[in-house]
Amino acid sequence: MRSIIQGLILCWALLPLFAVAVDSAAPTPSEAQPSAAQVDASIDNLEKPLYSPFIERYMLDEVRNLRIDMERAHRELAAEVVDRELGAADKAVSYATNTVTYFFYLIAGVSSALVLMGWNSVRDIKEKVHSVANEQVAELVEEYEKRLRAIEKQLKQETAHIESNREEITLTQEIHSLWLRASQETSPAGKIAIYDQILGVRGDDIEAITYKADAALDQNEPQWAINLCQQALLLDETNAHAFYQLACAHTCQGNLDDAARYFTHAVAQSESYREELYRDPALAELREHPLLIELLTPTVESAS
Repeated sequence: MRSIIQGLILCWALLPLFAVAVDSAAPTPSEAQPSAAQVDASIDNLEKPLYSPFIERYMLDEVRNLRIDMERAHRELAAEVVDRELGAADKAVSYATNTVTYFFYLIAGVSSALVLMGWNSVRDIKEKVHSVANEQVAELVEEYEKRLRAIEKQLKQETAHIESNREEITLTQEIHSLWLRASQETSPAGKIAIYDQILGVRGDDIEAITYKADAALDQNEPQWAINLCQQALLLDETNAHAFYQLACAHTCQGNLDDAARYFTHAVAQSESYREELYRDPALAELREHPLLIELLTPTVESAS
């Protein structure tokens, strides 16, 4: 569930960028195709966010409506199952009652014939009929008690499932609001405080840990960032963002060999980080490292 919510948030965050990229990529009859340097300069000179609060509210409402529909479907399914079970139980009880009645009539008839023949007394026949009827009724009651207990257990499970969905909706809304606050925060200290709140709600949120490491780097705390990234890799050993932050932190400390090794891991997990080598100023000292030159050589050859 967490991965679904994160995917929705990522799609929401990238939608405005994609729209801007499509608008900027479509040439007009009167204008020439803009160069990459002009596009980068336009992005660097942005004065307001690309996203809209209406899009944020739309995504949040869609997630809430989806959860409500799931809860309603589970509740209707449980009610339908209970109705069918009760209908089947009613038919079975009616059938059993009729069977016992007919069996009683049969026993009464046979007993009457036996009495007429002098083989037994009326009292013995009555006691025998009562004992047989009691045994049949006891078996039926026990069977349908088991069925009713099973229905009760299923209802409790459905109730627990609905309650867990409600708690998950509340938790998701709280985390989403914290991420929005973090995206609007400008100071690294403020971002770290918000990431700590997210981790207080969901302690295994890997993205919050890695973004906290990024904010620690902004505060010139590379060792703190390294510790946070190692913590994230314990939760997900293939997390590309954690490897990328480790590369930035080790570059800041001057450990270029370790930084190059972690950067190659990040590129192996996600090719999108390859371009960050020339965009991120934190990796400026790493651009001429032999290991990275060897890593980028196949790309250059294939492009030629």
